[in-house]
Amino acid sequence: MKDSIRIIITGGTFDKEYNEIIGELYFYESHVPKMLELGRSRLSINIRTLMMVDSNEISEDDRETIARNCKNAKENRIVVTHGTDTIVDTARIIAEIVKNKTIVITGAMVPYTFGSSDGLFNLGSAIAFVQTLPAGIYIAMNGRYFLWDNVRKNKKIGEFEEIK
Repeated sequence: MKDSIRIIITGGTFDKEYNEIIGELYFYESHVPKMLELGRSRLSINIRTLMMVDSNEISEDDRETIARNCKNAKENRIVVTHGTDTIVDTARIIAEIVKNKTIVITGAMVPYTFGSSDGLFNLGSAIAFVQTLPAGIYIAMNGRYFLWDNVRKNKKIGEFEEIK
């Protein structure tokens, strides 16, 4: 499995759907397989859906579950889809538990189903970064990658930025 990539799905805006009758976002199923097909991916990718949760509702136990799944995965290159609001919190737990793997966590500011989503671009970027970066924990958003402990979400402009 040295050449395979694991994608771990945890939910977030990335995978939300919109119920136009009640005007609320909800989860149904992940869009990642469709996104990989649309992007014509020819990589060996193993997908695992762990949960479909808004990142503001992820518990510390959920974060540890994500980290344990990263640690126990046979693949050394892992992409995690996650909500953007608490992505750094989950990255911190993963960094505490997982060593010697390249893990790139990504998300979206706009749901994939909206058509104007950044999700497909962020997923493609994360897949490229996970193949080229050295072992470590990274967050990929807006076409950039960041070290997990040197990034924050700037809610005023809707982008991620370096802290230092």
